[in-house]
Amino acid sequence: MNERQAKLLATIIDEFINTGVPVGSKQIIEHGYFELSCATIRNEMRFLGEEGFLEQPHISAGRVPTGKGYRAYVKEFMQPTQTVKHVQQKFDTLKDLYYKKKDQESVYEAVALLAQMIPNIAFATVPHKDHVYYLGVAHMLGQPEFLTNPGMATGVIEVLEERLNDLIEHIEVDDKVRYYIGEEHVFPQLQSCSVIVIEYELRGKKGVIGILGSMRMDYAYNTVSLELVTDLLRRT
Repeated sequence: MNERQAKLLATIIDEFINTGVPVGSKQIIEHGYFELSCATIRNEMRFLGEEGFLEQPHISAGRVPTGKGYRAYVKEFMQPTQTVKHVQQKFDTLKDLYYKKKDQESVYEAVALLAQMIPNIAFATVPHKDHVYYLGVAHMLGQPEFLTNPGMATGVIEVLEERLNDLIEHIEVDDKVRYYIGEEHVFPQLQSCSVIVIEYELRGKKGVIGILGSMRMDYAYNTVSLELVTDLLRRT
């Protein structure tokens, strides 16, 4: 196989990979791959067919690569540099989606773990998204103060469902545990409650994880629980 025939084989395989349609000499000429006559292209394609690199599915059809043709292509003629940019762009897009999904899963799992450790509500914001996960409502609402004061329970549920993002935006958060107790809350629905929060970071993006419960919560136990789960999340 000479250099021109090798280039023609590679061109036919590239075209077939892109279209899935048998490639004919007219198609090669129209796309400007070679400055040769149709007759010359046909002769070269005939040679490649006789050598077992191409085959013709039907008499009137163009050529398609054979296994031998593909093997020659990947071994000698394939030029990855032509597609590296396209592959890299697609990979970067999918990688970004992959990490966002993994981050969401990590945050949810951290909230689930924290909720299992405490009799209060665990919550966390998700980096890259305007979303907050929270779990443990049933645990908190089972506390005596909520059972005897349905209005207090309703207020907490309202904040969780509609204003939890607002709550987080209205409080100062950093990499140390902070406490917001009773009247320190900007929302009247939470003035019988306490919030403990701390900042975490995943792949350069910051989020907030915390605990919401009544003012009667076990602050020491909850603080240690929050620090342990946050440390685990940071190492994800």
